Amino acid sequence: MKQERKHFDAIVIGGGHNGLVTAAYLARAGKSVCVLERRHVLGGCATTEELWPGYRVSTAAYVISLFLPEITRELRLKQYGLRVLPRTPSSFTPLLDGRSLTLGPDMEANHREIAKFSGKDAEAYPRYNALLERVAQVLEPTLSRSAPDPLPLPKSWRHIGVTKRFRDASKLWDMHRALAELGEDLPEAIELLTAAARPILERWFETEVLRATLATDAIIGAFASISSPGTAYVLLHHVMGQAGGARGVWGYVQGGMGGLADALEAACHDLHVEIRREAEVVQILADQGRVEGVLLAGGETLSAPIVASSVDAHLTFERFLAADHLPETFRKAVARIDYSSASAKINLALSEPPDFSCLPSNGIVAHHHGTMHISPTLEYIERAYDDAKYGRPSQHPVLEMTLPSSVDRTIAPEGHHVMSIFVQYAPYRLSEGHWDNIKESFADRCIDEIAQYAPKFPKSIIHRQVLSPLDLERVYGITGGNIMQGAMNLGQLYAMRPVPGWTDHRTPVKGLYLCGAASHPGGGVMGACGKNAAEEILRDY
Repeated sequence: MKQERKHFDAIVIGGGHNGLVTAAYLARAGKSVCVLERRHVLGGCATTEELWPGYRVSTAAYVISLFLPEITRELRLKQYGLRVLPRTPSSFTPLLDGRSLTLGPDMEANHREIAKFSGKDAEAYPRYNALLERVAQVLEPTLSRSAPDPLPLPKSWRHIGVTKRFRDASKLWDMHRALAELGEDLPEAIELLTAAARPILERWFETEVLRATLATDAIIGAFASISSPGTAYVLLHHVMGQAGGARGVWGYVQGGMGGLADALEAACHDLHVEIRREAEVVQILADQGRVEGVLLAGGETLSAPIVASSVDAHLTFERFLAADHLPETFRKAVARIDYSSASAKINLALSEPPDFSCLPSNGIVAHHHGTMHISPTLEYIERAYDDAKYGRPSQHPVLEMTLPSSVDRTIAPEGHHVMSIFVQYAPYRLSEGHWDNIKESFADRCIDEIAQYAPKFPKSIIHRQVLSPLDLERVYGITGGNIMQGAMNLGQLYAMRPVPGWTDHRTPVKGLYLCGAASHPGGGVMGACGKNAAEEILRDY
């Protein structure tokens, strides 16, 4: 019987995609690495589970675009089976008056669709997209580098050496030069980075369904109104990334989102990374300001001079690490991190695809390929938020539905389908009641909302899984059910993520690093947090 190893060069907490990316890059550099995953399945929120016989479901994350191409290339993930299936068209918004709006990468088709509502908007849409793409191209290089620490914080917080100060200055100068390339577009770029989505969309377009379709991109995973400053930044994420085959094209991972974890696991295996499932970390061990290893739930201790945590800052610093290992100012900053969440997820097995009254169909047709939106107007979205603001699940929720089996026949029995419904708003903190008691009735409300647009839809449901924000916290270990490991607002991005002064994946405990979405550049299936953390670890060791 093989004796399990007790000492490693590096231990990674969490087998999500970022944790696996960190492990692979450390192992490529010759480190002995162990990944510890609490659950029986790898991938974190980007996982596939066979919830019902024959139905392979992306239980949490459901589409991919932001994943860095260089990670796919350097870790040879395509050779390990990663395949991303593009979605064309990419979005479909039905209306109760019999009309609909379908958008995708084909700009001529977009022009025809939008022109049904407004010729002016049809002409403006390519210019709007071009602006977003120009700004996104400026920002993309910042995703694949650790963030600088430029703020003039008290010296008592952290000693930053001259070499790092030069690196940080270089990053800021690179950003300055990139912004300069925007020329006369710079004021609009600043607005996109800082302002609310609603006024921008209202200025660009007059068609309500077009505004609403685009506005949903600004609030996914956020407990925020489309009128909240900072929501426009999220619009940029939807024209970033090329994992879907082209810029801004979002795709499905063949076999479900867990296909990414499978490819990363295979890469890690060939790099001799030891991966342990059902290995729950309960404590990070440290002494005299230096990390020493971890303690597992069963009492086993593993030692390493490097521990990289891909779980969020609350778990890392407030659950796993004794308070006396951290400066009081750092602990207070961590305690202030905003985890506000208002997202739920409904996973379905269907006997047939939805048949929308506005565009009747028999079987799979083009508009099933992309995201199907139930959010016809900006006011609809605002009112959904208004309910949640007072601790109530939205009476008329914003729904984003995807049917990956429309392009991937490996995930459902012949003739059947799997559907993901991402729901906003479902506030983690309720003013009345408990999520365990109301989640099924809330899911019924969501299904009823869809039935207004596709009357036969409820009868097509064979199986159902409902994940409330409380379930998302329990199952995936994400505080408050926040899928981004901390809100992506202006005060928690770039040089402020996770807290000011510690944006380069390092922590006050020597040898302890953050490598998940709690660090820059934040949430989304991009792998950048894991890759950037590995680069900083290797810089130190």
